[in-house]
Amino acid sequence: MKKFNGKIAVLIPCYNEAKTIEKVVKDYKKVLPDADIYVFDNNSTDKTDEIAKKAGAIVEYEYRQGKGNVIRSMFRNIDADCYLMIDGDDTYPAEEAKKMCELVLKGKADMVVGDRLSSTYFTENKRPFHNFGNKIVRWLINHLFHNDIKDIMTGYRAFSYEFAKGFPVLSKGFEIETEMTIHAVDKNFKIVEIPVTYRDRPEGSESKLNTYSDGMKVLKTIAVLFKEYKPMGFFGFIASILAMVSLILMLPIFIEYFKTGLVLRFPTLIVACFVMLTAILSLMCGIILQVIVKKDRQRYELYLNELRK
Repeated sequence: MKKFNGKIAVLIPCYNEAKTIEKVVKDYKKVLPDADIYVFDNNSTDKTDEIAKKAGAIVEYEYRQGKGNVIRSMFRNIDADCYLMIDGDDTYPAEEAKKMCELVLKGKADMVVGDRLSSTYFTENKRPFHNFGNKIVRWLINHLFHNDIKDIMTGYRAFSYEFAKGFPVLSKGFEIETEMTIHAVDKNFKIVEIPVTYRDRPEGSESKLNTYSDGMKVLKTIAVLFKEYKPMGFFGFIASILAMVSLILMLPIFIEYFKTGLVLRFPTLIVACFVMLTAILSLMCGIILQVIVKKDRQRYELYLNELRK
């Protein structure tokens, strides 16, 4: 049985954060003096790694570009009882870090979410489309996955050993936070949200997140994960739309037939029948895939049972 010793690993994915990384490392060393501070440098060109080493961090390298790739390496290569993930841009104050880690170490949470949106995010963040995008993503995930998580895309989180080692990282970029949230909801992990203050990046520090291209990637990730985690809902919705289209096409033909006894629009009838057949096939796909997903959840629970041995 793997022993719990309260080890905390602070994980900081970084790409060109030379202006802020020293302060971030020192702030978290002060709040969590016994924790190991890891900075994973993702091809920085501004000496982020050298500054982080001087500040007392353990520096590792991930040469595949993208935050998702960095987090994959972090979770795979580091063993700890609690993983605290933060950004290197000094937007998340360290005051709540200890509380977040304690919730994980005491078994009260598998993932603690640092909720910016209930605090200062909308006043501090100067990029209005980011605010709008956060609201859209939150609404979509909470409605599609039947939850009430307030901050879907925050980069400030704490994780249990089971979550970190059992999380299959598929995303390569900034959509990783969305994937984490959906995975935690789907696999019934214990999620706790803590409001945290948020401050905008200091002057001279630029965000690596592109509002439009990365926003589209996040929306695409939500659609793909909805199909994979809830196939009955996804294919059932498609089946409903197709069936409705088929009935709309068929209705005038049936009315005409009952009035005259003739079917004058055979091409329309044939198209309507093919559309209805597609709807039925879509429904069958949803039913079959839903059974597979249920079996996968059962296997995942057994896998989690083996992780601590």
